[in-house]
Amino acid sequence: MGAFFISNIMRFSLLLLLSILLLSCNNKTSKPVETHQYTNDLIHESSPYLLQHAHNPVNWNAWNEETLAQAKKENKLLLISIGYAACHWCHVMERESFQDSIVASIMNDKFINVKVDREERPDIDQVYMNAVQLMTGSGGWPLNVIALPDGRPVWGGTYFSKEEWSQILNQVSTLYQEDPKKMIEYATKLEAGIKGLDLVEVNTDEPIFTKKDLETALNNWKESFDHDYGGYKRSQKFMMPDNYDFLLRYAFQNNDKELMNYVELTLDKMAFGGVYDHVGGGFSRYATDTKWHVPHFEKMLYDNAQLVSLYSNAYKVLKKPLYKNTVYETLKFVERELYNTNGYFYSSLDADSDTKDGHHEEGAFYVWTANELKSLLKDDFSLFAAVYNINDFGKWEKDNYVLIRKDGLKDIAAKHSISIDSLEDKLISWKKLLLEKRAERARPNLDDKTLTSWNALMLKGYLDAYKTFNETHFLDIALKNANFILNKQSTNDGGLYHSFKDGKSSINGYLEDYATTIEAFIDLYEITLETKWLNAARDLTNYTFDNFYDDTSKMFYFTSNKDKALVSRSIEYRDNVIPASNSVMANNLFELSHHFENKAYEKTASQMLNNVKAELIKYPSAFSNWQELMLNHTNPYYEIAIVGGNSSNFVKQLQSYYIPNKLIAASESSSNLPLLKSRFSEGNTLIYICQNSVCKLPTDDIEKA
Repeated sequence: MGAFFISNIMRFSLLLLLSILLLSCNNKTSKPVETHQYTNDLIHESSPYLLQHAHNPVNWNAWNEETLAQAKKENKLLLISIGYAACHWCHVMERESFQDSIVASIMNDKFINVKVDREERPDIDQVYMNAVQLMTGSGGWPLNVIALPDGRPVWGGTYFSKEEWSQILNQVSTLYQEDPKKMIEYATKLEAGIKGLDLVEVNTDEPIFTKKDLETALNNWKESFDHDYGGYKRSQKFMMPDNYDFLLRYAFQNNDKELMNYVELTLDKMAFGGVYDHVGGGFSRYATDTKWHVPHFEKMLYDNAQLVSLYSNAYKVLKKPLYKNTVYETLKFVERELYNTNGYFYSSLDADSDTKDGHHEEGAFYVWTANELKSLLKDDFSLFAAVYNINDFGKWEKDNYVLIRKDGLKDIAAKHSISIDSLEDKLISWKKLLLEKRAERARPNLDDKTLTSWNALMLKGYLDAYKTFNETHFLDIALKNANFILNKQSTNDGGLYHSFKDGKSSINGYLEDYATTIEAFIDLYEITLETKWLNAARDLTNYTFDNFYDDTSKMFYFTSNKDKALVSRSIEYRDNVIPASNSVMANNLFELSHHFENKAYEKTASQMLNNVKAELIKYPSAFSNWQELMLNHTNPYYEIAIVGGNSSNFVKQLQSYYIPNKLIAASESSSNLPLLKSRFSEGNTLIYICQNSVCKLPTDDIEKA
């Protein structure tokens, strides 16, 4: 099973090239060898994933200048193994190979071994993932790459059994000893391929964006829609929240009822599915089947953050209690499992945990047997079984059931002669009972590092939930997190750190950290009316121009000018489970250009969109966040300026509506912001509806506005 990519077993010859097997992966947080017979250099790291491997017999090193220098000095191949703490197959390979002293002796004798946490170092992961995809056609985690002493890759794959792994290590090592020239030639060709993957050419045509462009893209996209279970026609289903956020907006703005029905179906099925934790709230990584039933059980902060935003927005449009419950339960999960009361969020929960008999199994914490449920629920079991399908539809393996809903509560209530209110009360009591019982089980391991980009996504999730449901608690959590980012993750030169662990901020920030934080700070200003958030967003934007902008491509690099050079310096522009950092930046620049009447921001955003337009039309699912920006160009876009003592009240009311094609600038007093300047009138609260800074006559009536 794969994490972000679906991997297949593949073979290819190295330099005409060695045989390899390609399977993708997910994760678990492995325990240190109890006796600590071995300890390697990873013991000095803070990453939970790296610390999991600190007591392997493999002489693991962290990625740093000393390690790379050692490889060059000894003229030894680098063996680079990349994963993350919640990844199931990373743990499987660790148990089978990296904890095996015989395999370790091969690795230690022939290679300089480097372990990388892909979440701490997404820049390294991007380079070697691109290499493996070029070599094999697919990728996943664990990502295992062999590179020349200078870091240029020559071989790569994902998960391997112990026997395959040992054979590959010996073959590659022998080839390097006998014919290094061939490997160097291959590395040179592969390096050129890697550098060409994310090459963005400047589109010199006039930036013209039309509704027809979006229609063509959508027609291409619709071919992949699953109209039975929602999502896409594939055996593994990822939730891809940004895809559905765009489709929701497009359907709403174009009154496309068929598309809206598809979005609603998808959101219903995801919230009904086993991929959603019906006991404790929150979503797992993805489903391994077409009906969203059996997940890969790891829970990631970034998935849940974006899904909170998606379901909050969808509630504004469709007003379904299911969506509200999903938001509230997911945020309860986040606060219970992934939140530190100092205002920051942890990264993930493992897929695996211990069973009663001491085995470490995927999903052990979350699944139930029928006998367990009968014992707990007693007379309520048959009704519970009807709601959550303790039957063939909900059965997984080894007599275990993954809870999944199929029918609406009204139908179940009618069939079992119970009122809706009584059934809903029972659901609350069942969940409480099962949650308490589940707490007695061995818990999945927690990856307790804090990442700025993921925290910014979660910050935005809380803000979107607050805008929809007006729950003060959501805003309180958001403000606490925003202040953590602003005060703790800021560098002395005005930049951002990427990671935070054990009280220490570290790792120079990547574009994703800036883009998501800027986006969240703009939102926070438009809720609180505190200009410090808007000014912080502008200052971080200017910092990205100074340190990330590529004047040749008119896009932003993923890494800063201050970072050490890797094999290639990538430009991340295709949207994935998390939108591409460049697409988020382009949307930020569009909004900030309106807030500050900054034509340079506007021109840059337009050029960035123009650069990807042709690819966007062909492959729309990988450009959904770019299409959000295109909607702003092809539909009316409104600047709502509100000035006066009642501004906060008016803003709160406006934010409760689904108006995706707008920004809000507001102040309770006189302000020098371009959209508010000279508009304050003592004793009045006036609302101006503007387009490109041209405003209609003001009104003091929110409904008229």
